[in-house]
Amino acid sequence: MTPELGIIEGFYGKHWDWDARKDTISFLAPHGFRFYMYAPKADPFLRRRWHDAHPPRIADELNALAAHARNEAVRFGIGLSPYELFNNFDAAARNALADKLAFFDSLGIEDLAILFDDMRGDVADLASRQVEIVHWARSRTQATRTIVCPSYYSDDPILDRVFGARPAGYLEELGSTLDPTIEIFWTGEEVISRQFSAGHLERVAEQLQRKPFIWDNYPVNDGQRMSQYLHLRGFTGRPASMGKHVSAHGINPALQPTLNRIAALTLVDSYRMDDAYQYKQSFESAAIAVLGDDLGVMVRDDLLTLQDIGLDRLGDKENLLRERYEAVDHPGAKEIVAWLDGEYRITDEIVQTQ
Repeated sequence: MTPELGIIEGFYGKHWDWDARKDTISFLAPHGFRFYMYAPKADPFLRRRWHDAHPPRIADELNALAAHARNEAVRFGIGLSPYELFNNFDAAARNALADKLAFFDSLGIEDLAILFDDMRGDVADLASRQVEIVHWARSRTQATRTIVCPSYYSDDPILDRVFGARPAGYLEELGSTLDPTIEIFWTGEEVISRQFSAGHLERVAEQLQRKPFIWDNYPVNDGQRMSQYLHLRGFTGRPASMGKHVSAHGINPALQPTLNRIAALTLVDSYRMDDAYQYKQSFESAAIAVLGDDLGVMVRDDLLTLQDIGLDRLGDKENLLRERYEAVDHPGAKEIVAWLDGEYRITDEIVQTQ
């Protein structure tokens, strides 16, 4: 069973340009990707400056992107991270949120996501405060689907170390008090989960009192360490059987929009082919489908170097790669060269300030 698949543009660092977003929607839609959520960490008007209006130029681009998605029969959504709004949901905050929701409605969004991730959450009544905000927003949006990302969106203890210890019973309270028609994002046993098992997903569904909406942090490469690598390999650890345990499956994409499509296609294969899926064979087919025969074979041959060695450890291989890919006129090859040039590097400062 293949659940609804989609892209959640939710990474830190250099954001995609508008044409790359449109091209990604158009390329993946025929393969079964049915939603696209715009939520880049680099858009300050969705995060630390969420209460400010988007500048007219960006608003126009968002309107065009939403229209493009509709033309491709893809649901378009926006993820809003109202930074620590749950600490002071007063009249001024409500007015600012109402204005932002009205702007989203003017774009014709179908999906509204309220994202409480990556901000401190060690507040005793965190769940009740967040439920109040989400219900308030739900009653004022024209979006036909509302999704919330909890502050603790995984079992991973790294969230507690970075953002404070999660309140006792947080997920259970969120699940029992949130309107059952509202979806909840979940990344799995870890922030970057290696696999999803039926046992884990069933347990989470019981806690949340609904099937989780998977926010999959592969092939994203937006950390200081992860940006050293190109994530190209086919999906593993996502058996087709997990489809019946989730409400939808969105992937947080790689910083490289063209190369990202390789892994995205393999997720389709993983669900479609079930036990017959072979991640290496799927990667090779997807690389050719995205990049063409010649470039696809080049990337296949260089996979170990691109994904496993790390940018700072390439040594003499860096010049060899640069020479090979500078000679190819293709967006995917240009992304590899830009990666070699350090254009996709992520620093701790970027993560802490976006």
